[in-house]
Amino acid sequence: MTQHRATCHCGKVALEFDADIQGALSCNCSICSRSGALLTFLPRDAVKVVAAPDAMSTYTFNKHNIQHKFCKTCGIKVVGEGTDPKGNKMSAINLRCVEGLEFDKLPVQHFDGRAL
Repeated sequence: MTQHRATCHCGKVALEFDADIQGALSCNCSICSRSGALLTFLPRDAVKVVAAPDAMSTYTFNKHNIQHKFCKTCGIKVVGEGTDPKGNKMSAINLRCVEGLEFDKLPVQHFDGRAL
């Protein structure tokens, strides 16, 4: 597995995780389409958040199933948190924030989040 670091623009929020990233998910829901996020999903306990407790803000909408986490300073969404259909706690990492990742070379699966 490869160790990765994802950061917001100003660097006040960072994530550290180990994963072999094989692809990305592009969701067309109202928030993902506006932010341009490309996502990968990992169990929440596999992702270490490196940030002061007050560095992030949380936004939820619609069914309030996903907590979208933003840097309070620069506004970049680095991660979302929720549960998968089996009830497992998951992190949705914005691959556009991963340092050194050539995300434009990853295969992208499209997900119809607007239909939910």
